[in-house]
Amino acid sequence: MTDVSDMLDMTVQHLSDRSAVLAVAGDVDLHTSPTLRAHALTLVGEGVRHLVLDLARVDFVDSTGLSTFITLLHATQRRNGTLHLAAVPDRLMRMVTMTGISQLLPVHATVDDAVAADPGAGAVTDVAADAPRDAATPG
Repeated sequence: MTDVSDMLDMTVQHLSDRSAVLAVAGDVDLHTSPTLRAHALTLVGEGVRHLVLDLARVDFVDSTGLSTFITLLHATQRRNGTLHLAAVPDRLMRMVTMTGISQLLPVHATVDDAVAADPGAGAVTDVAADAPRDAATPG
């Protein structure tokens, strides 16, 4: 049996104390959506209010994955934050549009566009992905 964590890779890039980009790679489906949801909700619980999901390396999203996006949208909104989708591959954009997700969530061509569109998100920094953040480091 394949480990679910092998099917979905996630990398966090903190933009500030309250914003981050979560790059996702793999399939977002019935088996991996709980992992994505838990990881993103942990970020929100740690104070990240503005979240960008970088979907450039996502191969497939099923209805469970779309539901996860809505759950994350509600979680960020409860914190007066935002959720943006970035770099949605063409093969997934049709599903995002047909299901109405694009009416609920801003969709951007690039991560930089998503960050620029959200004044609360802050600018992209050189914080290493998944690296521990020093409390003294301004973010």
